[in-house]
Amino acid sequence: MSESPELRPPSARPVPTVPYASYLRVYEPLAAFAEPERTHWADYVRRGVVATAQDELRRSLADLVRVPVVGVPAHESADAFTAERDGVVLVCPWRTRLRGWLALQELTESFPLPVLDAALPASTRRRAAEEYEEWRERNPDARPWIRTGVWQVPLRWFVLVGDEEREYVPGERLRYRTPMVQARRRLARGLRTLRRAEGYAPLAEGLVEVGSWLEEFHPRSMVELDYGGLLHALPADALAGDRSARDLAAGMEALRSGDREGASEVYGELAQRWRAVRERLFAN
Repeated sequence: MSESPELRPPSARPVPTVPYASYLRVYEPLAAFAEPERTHWADYVRRGVVATAQDELRRSLADLVRVPVVGVPAHESADAFTAERDGVVLVCPWRTRLRGWLALQELTESFPLPVLDAALPASTRRRAAEEYEEWRERNPDARPWIRTGVWQVPLRWFVLVGDEEREYVPGERLRYRTPMVQARRRLARGLRTLRRAEGYAPLAEGLVEVGSWLEEFHPRSMVELDYGGLLHALPADALAGDRSARDLAAGMEALRSGDREGASEVYGELAQRWRAVRERLFAN
C-alpha cells in the first residue's frame, strides 16, 4: 500500500464537503486481514490517525476537479476508519479506488450519454473500465467495506439496526452501530417475514443483496449505518425526530402478526419520508 499525506487533526472543524450521502460500513478486527495488510493496519492504529468522512470526501473530490479529470484514483488508499468495541480494534478500509470503479459503473447505468460525457469524457470512462477489468482478474474476491446511499438512507439498511443503537449528536453525527452477528440475525428474520408477505419483493431482494455482502466479513465485525452528509442537508428538527429504524421494525412486527394494513401504512409513510429527501437531489 502507498502511504498517504497526513490527515487533518481532530481539533479542526472545516466547513462540511458535499455530497449529501449516507454510508453503510463494516469494521473488521485485525485478525480478519492477511499479511502484510494486517501489519499495515496495526501500525496505522498505533499512529493514532484520526480519519474522518470529510477527509475521505476531500481526497476523492480533489481528483474530480483536476485537469484532465481523474475519474478513479490511480492508487488505492492506505487509510481507514477505526474503532474499538469490547476491547477489540476494528478497521474499515476506505478502498477508494475500488469504490470509485463501482460508482462509475452505477453512474454509467443511471445517466444518459450526454450527461455522462459532460461529467467524464468517454475516453476517461473507457480507460477506467479497462483498468478495473485487469485489476478484477488479479483480485476476484475483492469487495468494498463501505456502501453509499446518495440523498437517502436505503430502507433495507434500517433492517440491520435497532432504535436502541441510535446515536445522535446535533451537528456532528447520526449513526447506528451494531455487532455483525446481530445485523445478520435481524436481516435473516426480516427476510423471512418479507418472503411470507405480498408486495415487498423489492425490499426482500435488496436484503438478499446486502446479506450476501455481509457474509463476506468476519463474524466479530461491527456494522455502522451513518447518515453522513445528510446531517448537513436536513433540518435539525427532522433529524432529531427521525426514528426510521424503529418505524421499519414496527412495520416488520405488524407483518409478522398478520396486520398487513398496519404494515402497509407504516412502510408507506417511511417510504414517502425518504422519497421527499431523495427529491432534493433535483432541486435548484
